[in-house]
Amino acid sequence: MKRIAISAVAVVALAIPASAAAAPLGSAAGTPNIVQVAAANKQFSTLVSLVQKAGLAGVLSGPGPFTVFAPTNAAFAKLGKRTLRAVAKNKKLLTKILTYHVVAGKVTAAQVVKLRSAKTVNGKRVKIRVRKGNVFVNDARVVKTDIPASNGVIHVINRVLIP
Repeated sequence: MKRIAISAVAVVALAIPASAAAAPLGSAAGTPNIVQVAAANKQFSTLVSLVQKAGLAGVLSGPGPFTVFAPTNAAFAKLGKRTLRAVAKNKKLLTKILTYHVVAGKVTAAQVVKLRSAKTVNGKRVKIRVRKGNVFVNDARVVKTDIPASNGVIHVINRVLIP
């Protein structure tokens, strides 16, 4: 399967039916993909639920590679229950927000710190900066890096990125 172009990922993501989201694919070697890695970690249960609601699990289980700046449950809690419920009910807005957390290609922590920005799958750029030994993506601090997956890498962040 050919690599998915950045602009095509968002379009394809919108076309993935919810049934595909329920059964993420693994790699041939048995290494878990991004969705499987996130689903196996309780701190990402809100993220996984929202990815499935948006119909993005099929794409994020695909060949990639992808880099995901993954907000924790605590990061989503900072939005407040009312805001989170409203976003979850609006599939277009939810997709826009979630695809703002994904960069096409595998970008390791060593590469991230050399960047000033990165273009996300939703087409907008995130600002990247290093301050006092901490890496920030917009206003979110990266709290854990380089969680490997068969189709990319996950970096954990402490805030939800809003485009």
